[in-house]
Amino acid sequence: MDKRLHAIAREYEKQFAAQTEEEHNEVRLIVPVENIVTACKQLHDRHGFELLSAMTAVDYWPQDAPRFHIIYQFNSLSQNLSLGLRVPVAGSDPAVPTIAHIYRNANWREREIWDMFGIRFIGHPDLRRILMPEDWEGHPLRKDYPLGYEEPQFSFNFEDIRNRKPRARE
Repeated sequence: MDKRLHAIAREYEKQFAAQTEEEHNEVRLIVPVENIVTACKQLHDRHGFELLSAMTAVDYWPQDAPRFHIIYQFNSLSQNLSLGLRVPVAGSDPAVPTIAHIYRNANWREREIWDMFGIRFIGHPDLRRILMPEDWEGHPLRKDYPLGYEEPQFSFNFEDIRNRKPRARE
């Protein structure tokens, strides 16, 4: 681990009750949801991580505590450093404070996570759907979202599927 990342990890463990994970020379910090805004602000202002390069979520359903993780990837271009943050989020009424006022590109990323996973971002300036129509019900990337697909057609079930498919009137 880079000495600078090691120092940041130790600081965050003490200050924010973070847990450090290191794998394949990459560092990730697991930060409690109540500390994410302060942790991101400090990364940006004090440690020079000027770029939020990625932000997404993971659904661990049927696990409920925590069901989701929000994953942030930060970069310091001037120092050539990369640091990941993960925030565990409960499954019932999932919500995380916004960081859109710290990293401007978080605005759209948070909207996408809201749209696809249904995780609210408290304090977001414009939290509405970005990919799905406004009247869409549900959040398609949740693992409990109904798929609603057709059964795949193979040689062994060709006749069954062909007989059930709707046909145009002649």
